[in-house]
Amino acid sequence: RLIIKRKLREEYSIIWVIATVTLIIFSFWTDGLTIIANFLGIRVASNLIFTGAIFLILIYLIHLSIIVSKLHENNKKLAQNLTMMKEKMEKEVIEKKN
Repeated sequence: RLIIKRKLREEYSIIWVIATVTLIIFSFWTDGLTIIANFLGIRVASNLIFTGAIFLILIYLIHLSIIVSKLHENNKKLAQNLTMMKEKMEKEVIEKKN
């Protein structure tokens, strides 16, 4: 619904779908988290959840930092172009008056 209303982009909806499917899988397969934790050598299964969550949050924050950096650069270029166009228009107005 948020995608249709243009409040959420498609690329972020994929993350939510994956997270939802993962939660549904582990809600039905309760021993799965313990099996995976033992396989990875983690003694307590809840530590696997916290480690995974922290890792995913860090990756997401890096992704958002990259997006913000690109947007900042685009805004800077846009402001520079706008200033140049404004100066050009002012020069044309002055030339027409003379």
